[in-house]
Amino acid sequence: MQGNTFPFGKVILATFTVTLLVTSTWASEKVIHNFGSGTDGRTPQSSLVFDAAGNLYGTTYAGGSEGLGTVFKISPNGSGGWTTTVLHNFRGAPDGANPYAGLVMDGAGNLYGTTHAGGNSSTDCSAGCGTVFESSPNGSGGWTTTVIHNFNGSNGELPYAGLILDGSGNLYGATYAGGSHGFGVVYEMSPNGSGGWTTTVLHNLGNGDDGQNPKAGLVLDGAGNLYGITTGGGSLHFGVVFEMKPNGSGGWTEEVIHSFGEGDDGFIPQNGSLILDGSGNLYGTCSVGGSHMAGTAFEMSPDGSGGWTEKVIHNFGSGSDGQDPFAGLIFDGSGTLYGTTVAGGGDDDGTVFMMTPNGSGGWTESVLHNFGQGLDGSTPAGAGLVLDGSGNLYGTTSAGGSHDQGTVFEVTP
Repeated sequence: MQGNTFPFGKVILATFTVTLLVTSTWASEKVIHNFGSGTDGRTPQSSLVFDAAGNLYGTTYAGGSEGLGTVFKISPNGSGGWTTTVLHNFRGAPDGANPYAGLVMDGAGNLYGTTHAGGNSSTDCSAGCGTVFESSPNGSGGWTTTVIHNFNGSNGELPYAGLILDGSGNLYGATYAGGSHGFGVVYEMSPNGSGGWTTTVLHNLGNGDDGQNPKAGLVLDGAGNLYGITTGGGSLHFGVVFEMKPNGSGGWTEEVIHSFGEGDDGFIPQNGSLILDGSGNLYGTCSVGGSHMAGTAFEMSPDGSGGWTEKVIHNFGSGSDGQDPFAGLIFDGSGTLYGTTVAGGGDDDGTVFMMTPNGSGGWTESVLHNFGQGLDGSTPAGAGLVLDGSGNLYGTTSAGGSHDQGTVFEVTP
């Protein structure tokens, strides 16, 4: 499962087998699928998710039989390669269009995701306000995709962000726009006991110095608190980190715990959801800002008095380092961080990077791969990484590859 969708205690169990990764030499990157051939999808923006059998699942923003995006599966073929299958082609008004985010999988193998547009929704959105969908195995070797929520403007619109699941099967997400202030909402979807779902707006963003326009998903801690990040708003208008706590009366209390943009701080965080470590520290990325104005990685730590302290742990853009991290970070079992940048590196087409604790309270960053060489992918725009049990990294690029429509790639120690 993706490292940013569950409390860190569960992530440790999922990634414990890769604790020696920080001492490995990174050998190679290879493209395991090139998008753009026929109707297999184009320009993926999302990260991937594994199932227990080692199959990868994701979405493409465009392409497919209708040109509006797909849900796809990539399976090991037993000969060292991979087989790609389109599970669903989006059609617009009936079922959504242009899925920007990745997927989350429940214990029964059902996939959940969002589409940025489309759906049978209010005329407030000319191309549809977007949807939440479920894709489930149909028992005959295929998959059935069903819209379980249509956004309509007042309850949110244009969801860039994906979803997370809690232990009770409730889904949580955020929309980029809509709601009572027009700057997005945080919402919850709960099974209603009759096979359907009940959607509740937990918070309307954009009031006063509140955050605005989130593109990233949420993260849930062990106490049931939600954390998120926005591209705008806050006291300096460069985005915020916010916390939401159940208030004991069936509602939620939201608080901005950091406003970006002061000094050499990063600003305008994009698609990168936050992640939590076992001590309750949050980690994320900003797409610009920092000492080189090429983005940052940051850490937020509880200060012991009910507040939070934010510090930049890496400034991108020095020499042949990557630039402009749009996606978030993941941990391995030893506490090493991994991520991608959309630009920079040796060919200015983005990088895969690693950040290792240096024993002195800081971090050492290393570029593991530079995109853009030959028929390699380029520009891993919104896509974070995922680790398998052997310590291999997988992700997507939105461009490059043999058809210049994006790739799925593997980076191997």
